[in-house]
Amino acid sequence: MNRNVVVTGLGAITPLGNSVRSFWDGLLAGQSGIAPLTRFDSSRLSTRIAGEVKNFRVEDCMDPKEARRTDLFVQYALAAALEAARDSGLDTAPPRPERAGVLIGTGIGGINTFETQHRTMLEKGPGRISPFFIPMMIANMASGLISIRWNLKGPSLSTVSACASGAHAIGGAYDLIRTGKAEVMVCGGAEATITELCFAGFCSMKAMSTRNDEPARACRPFDLERDGFVMGEGAGVVVLEEEEHARKRGARIRARVAGYGLTADAHHITAPDPEGDGAARAMAAALEDGGLRPEDVGYINAHGTSTPLNDKTETAAVKTVFGAHARRLALGSTKSMTGHLLGAAGGIEFVATVLAVSEGILPPTINYEHPDPECDLDCVPNEARKATIQAALSNSLGFGGHNVTLAVRRFD
Repeated sequence: MNRNVVVTGLGAITPLGNSVRSFWDGLLAGQSGIAPLTRFDSSRLSTRIAGEVKNFRVEDCMDPKEARRTDLFVQYALAAALEAARDSGLDTAPPRPERAGVLIGTGIGGINTFETQHRTMLEKGPGRISPFFIPMMIANMASGLISIRWNLKGPSLSTVSACASGAHAIGGAYDLIRTGKAEVMVCGGAEATITELCFAGFCSMKAMSTRNDEPARACRPFDLERDGFVMGEGAGVVVLEEEEHARKRGARIRARVAGYGLTADAHHITAPDPEGDGAARAMAAALEDGGLRPEDVGYINAHGTSTPLNDKTETAAVKTVFGAHARRLALGSTKSMTGHLLGAAGGIEFVATVLAVSEGILPPTINYEHPDPECDLDCVPNEARKATIQAALSNSLGFGGHNVTLAVRRFD
């Protein structure tokens, strides 16, 4: 028998702030976290803007010696997990170790470490490569270090599915709990890809916005003049629990996880299916999995990357699944304010979706100025909106054709 799964803890490191409260306040204010790059000299690149994490203090979540042995994406994951654990009360009332686990996704992993050590190899030779190079770089280390930090001895693994990684992690954790393999899971996504090599690669693909003179206005999902995504970084981590476990310990329950759909486009290495078939099937699967009717859904946190192809195909997919109800629901994109956090996007966007449902307010899609006839649904343009939502979806669609939809229900 499947068990009910609830959300009891939220954590976020984002371009809008290094806590859930600052992240959420920034979203509701329509604030942009996108600005000129500061990490490296970007003068030779076509894109010179990003959603950087600002004023991050690694010493707030780990010992400085340990920090020197971990990649930045792991540091972000640990910081977000610490906030989620505190929010859920698990830091003071730890779960049974064998019944609690970790599942953190990342699209690229320790690219900062890879670039630094490759430079060392070229300049100083192989004898100067750090003995921590491999454990710092590998994608599973965020899950590994979180399990070590909190003595979580149940399922511990990682997902790598490009921009769907964080959402796959949360969906996988949901499955582990409802099938009885765990009672508590710390899950989400983390990414730290604002590096010269990553930027050069995405610039070569011509995938990113080149609106360098107006960074705060560059990311404009569903707007006719959108010209590409803006890279962001950070982590979104949540605590999921079996409902009875959460009730017995008196935890605050923020929302129910109501369904999980995952599909593949089987179409192209980067471009979405032009009809939005994979995204539509993921949404339909999440609804069926959660016993939801299309009319139960009032809000969808869209993948909404601000790329010409993604936004119109996702709009088409929503119309396919929801029919006439598509024009009565809201389809907003918080990426307009954070940029695209790649493997962490599903994590922070799930946090935003939970808060939209639990607090009764929808974050806006900023920079919506020029209507696109192919993206003609309600994107909550430019201003947050109060709304009582019974159920919501969060979409994540990744390179390689990976599609994930997570469904959330209001908890009364």
